[in-house]
Amino acid sequence: MTTPWLSRRQLRAWIRLVAVLELLPGVLDAQLRRDAGVNGFDYYVLAMLSEAPGRTLRMTELARQTNATLPRLSHVVDRLEGRGLVERFPCPEDRRATNARLTAAGWRKVQEAAPGHVANVRQHVMDALSDEQVDQLAAIGDAILSRLDPSGAMAATYTRYDERPDPVPHQGTAR
Repeated sequence: MTTPWLSRRQLRAWIRLVAVLELLPGVLDAQLRRDAGVNGFDYYVLAMLSEAPGRTLRMTELARQTNATLPRLSHVVDRLEGRGLVERFPCPEDRRATNARLTAAGWRKVQEAAPGHVANVRQHVMDALSDEQVDQLAAIGDAILSRLDPSGAMAATYTRYDERPDPVPHQGTAR
């Protein structure tokens, strides 16, 4: 069987996508570290908790929403707990499960980090695109995600802003 190689047009698009995937995380991470003392994944964990009812999620749900393994998430939550940003406690509905809750200090950290993070996302991504391109980017994301997440296991995470009003400005959970 021969491999159907990418056409020049496909290769042009692919290489650009790879470049964005390589460069963007570092740009976002550097700003969060500099301005808020957290890395990108720490911020993502804090942001997911900030949007949850009671700012609390089961660890398994938090792992699902952040696409993290439980061991990786546990390590990150240990670190955030050590900084007083998150606390863990037994789930009242199922004592075998553990909940993670954003503390008051964690909420302040999200509020401190969000404006700079959103400005960074705007500067490096959104402001570079027309309104039509923003819609196209969402459609492209949907097309690729239908292949990467065929069961829709993470769909609730990446479709949560579909057909809803814009998020409250202070939350700014751009990721």
